[in-house]
Amino acid sequence: GICHACTIVENHPDGSTTESRTCVFSAHYFNNKSITTIEGQAKYDKLGKVEALTPVQQAFIDHFSFQCGYCTPGFVAGATVFLDGLKRKPVQRANLESAIEEALNDHICRCTGYVRYYEAVKEVALATPGCVID
Repeated sequence: GICHACTIVENHPDGSTTESRTCVFSAHYFNNKSITTIEGQAKYDKLGKVEALTPVQQAFIDHFSFQCGYCTPGFVAGATVFLDGLKRKPVQRANLESAIEEALNDHICRCTGYVRYYEAVKEVALATPGCVID
């Protein structure tokens, strides 16, 4: 339960989100809860083809953030929850990098050294209105 590769997004009735690791909870924990797995992040057409990636997914691709991809679903979920939190409680621009590190610190990647993941999340945060205060 320490790598966070299995992280999903729990969607709460008030519109907030939190991370949950599926490897440390039994399936019944998620009964009657709204969750988003990596498969539910992108938008799909009626035939099941991807129409559009989320800003986080696209930024990870644009920044070549991952190599093997094992940790990527957890990073997508973690970054999604982090950015949702910033929309509710923005961070000062000067504190953005440390906030990203703190939010994604528990996610483990043995391939990349994290820099590309963090840079991708920073790009999305700066491009998303209301996430960062100057």
